[in-house]
Amino acid sequence: MNKHAFVPPFAFRPGNTPLLLSIPHAGVELLHGMAAKLTEEAVCLPDTDWYVDELYSWVAELGIGLLVARYSRYVVDLNRPLDNTRLYKNQVTGLFPQQTFAGQPVWQQQTEGANSQAWVIENIWQPYHQQIATELQRLRNKFGYAVLLDAHSIVPVVPALFNGQLPDLNLGSFAGASASAGLVQAVWESLSHSEYSRVLNGRFKGGAITRGFGSPADNIHALQLELSQSTYMRKQASPPRIDLQKAQQIKPVLVAMLTAILNWQGQVDD
Repeated sequence: MNKHAFVPPFAFRPGNTPLLLSIPHAGVELLHGMAAKLTEEAVCLPDTDWYVDELYSWVAELGIGLLVARYSRYVVDLNRPLDNTRLYKNQVTGLFPQQTFAGQPVWQQQTEGANSQAWVIENIWQPYHQQIATELQRLRNKFGYAVLLDAHSIVPVVPALFNGQLPDLNLGSFAGASASAGLVQAVWESLSHSEYSRVLNGRFKGGAITRGFGSPADNIHALQLELSQSTYMRKQASPPRIDLQKAQQIKPVLVAMLTAILNWQGQVDD
């Protein structure tokens, strides 16, 4: 594999609170030569979690650590398990996506072989997951507990994934298995004080990151928030564009959510 111009797989800034924010799907980097192999439908990277890193760029003000992936999910999907186990019944993409959420092929020809995929796992997937593990361990050692919030976004209508229009705020706790019930309740209530529609453990219950790292019995809690891109992006803009007014409107909701996590302080469920 030509690894020309390989850049570090993520940007990381540690915080001074028990909370780590992970953004695994906002990256747009490709490995050398990959762009030429993408189909016309995939070359614009339509399944990117556009501008999610910009939406949360202020979290350092709250002392929250931030981990942002740099590579596109078409290189490797950081929110899929290494064994590529299906996370959802109607899942259309895997560890190495072969089709877009719209069901279109990602690649003009067969993708890289097993050796190249092994290199990607070793140099991109594993470092990201190792950074999460290391930081959560540090936070738990320091505070007695740690919380991971995995932040995502998606277009509001994806027929291949779900019927109708997605709610604005989609909170997941792997059906209660990845986080304390008290923490989930606190976050859920923080999302109720707005005009945005919301759902708990609906279509998006949490991917491999939430499920893999959330272990309440070990004082490590993980949640996923999937935002509808209609809450902060311009409608049908090409290329995708953030709507600064919408982004400003949803910011208080995100602040309230993160503040609720910080105020929870590792309380033990009754």
